[in-house]
Amino acid sequence: MTTIKLHNTRTRTKEEFVPIDPQNVRMYVCGPTVYDRAHLGNARPVVVFDVLYRLLRHVYGADHVTYARNFTDVDDKINARAAESGRPIGDITAETTQWFLDDMGELGALEPDHMPRATQYIPQMVAMIADLIAKGHAYEAEGHVLFAVDSWKEHYGKLSGRSVDDMVAGARVEVAPYKKNPMDFVLWKPSTPDLPGWDSPWGRGRPGWHIECSAMSYELLGESFDIHGGGNDLMFPHHENEIAQSCCAHPEGRFANIWLHNEMLQVEGKKMSKSLGNFFTVRDLLDQGIPGEVIRFVFLSTHYRKPMDWTEKKAKEAEATLRKWHALTAGIEPAASAAPAVIEALADDLNTAGAIAELHRLAAEGEPPALLASARIMGLLTEAIGAWAEVPVVDLSEQAARLFTARQNAMASKDFSEVDRLKSALVAAGLEVRMSKSGVELVPGPDFDAAKLEALQ
Repeated sequence: MTTIKLHNTRTRTKEEFVPIDPQNVRMYVCGPTVYDRAHLGNARPVVVFDVLYRLLRHVYGADHVTYARNFTDVDDKINARAAESGRPIGDITAETTQWFLDDMGELGALEPDHMPRATQYIPQMVAMIADLIAKGHAYEAEGHVLFAVDSWKEHYGKLSGRSVDDMVAGARVEVAPYKKNPMDFVLWKPSTPDLPGWDSPWGRGRPGWHIECSAMSYELLGESFDIHGGGNDLMFPHHENEIAQSCCAHPEGRFANIWLHNEMLQVEGKKMSKSLGNFFTVRDLLDQGIPGEVIRFVFLSTHYRKPMDWTEKKAKEAEATLRKWHALTAGIEPAASAAPAVIEALADDLNTAGAIAELHRLAAEGEPPALLASARIMGLLTEAIGAWAEVPVVDLSEQAARLFTARQNAMASKDFSEVDRLKSALVAAGLEVRMSKSGVELVPGPDFDAAKLEALQ
């Protein structure tokens, strides 16, 4: 069986992945807060962990992998959007959730096995909060319930590598008078009549952000599971707080064994921001005519642990490569399995850049079936997102044989005028002409027009 190695943020080392239960490999990834379109940076973890999901399914079997990714549909940003627009919160979250699924689908992302919404798990969050209070890890203050960081001070900060004292010194957190420690974070907060709220032992209110992932992952994956992922902007405080809550509520478990974090995204070498005019949603790029497969290819061209720079040049190069690969694999069946070198690269901490280098090699060495099978395990060249680059399947054997015969005759007569005429007509029809001693290969390009082959008659 393929050995997968992953860089564990918690231990800061690359570790051999050994699942808790090979019959049920479990992964949880933090999903979006649904109040607007997903921007380009939001899409990177989706694509990264989609590749990992595909790899795990390849190694352990599709029926033995469980992938959960949540939707945060109760949040102050959502409340603010509802107040601005005058629209019901439920309408906003339903619409933006579907936008997210549609946009990520166009990037070739498989839907996870579970996509829980925070509002569906409020009772479970309330129960976990009550349990934390009972165990002395949380306390009620002025209608709020807060996690007491000091109750777990020995362990808090291990993921991000900071001590509680250091975090307090440099913290940008809400220092409310009812907090026992400035680092204590909200598990439950009161709601005014105009805000979403649920009944609880502490009054009508709503959950804090961090508790939702702890409650939902426990319900869906158990007190211990294999992999927890997300962007590195979530490492602190979100993931740090998840660990604290979950390990205190369920000390019999380990929560997540391996933590994976992807780096952030830039645009043309600069941080993406609206003030710089380089802020794009995924839908913006799709509406500009950039295929989702091209976006996916650009993402995968950079290792997930390195900052990724989206550039117009990279997008154009990706499109040209994908068009060539689609033409090479048009009308053929994929090999029975992906090339071992591609799987080996992916198994080495998701080295997608290395895997793409292997795809280039397969294309150059004329192995279309292996290229197709290997690309598909990365979510590329699939039927679901490859229609933009479809080329007609045309039998070009007669034209290839004719040019080859003309070339053989020209080698003897030294008169290449017929070869030049045939080649010019083929190129004008949108074909790439590859001639060698062994034969002629004709590859349809993006502008291929079969009707123009009549000029050869």
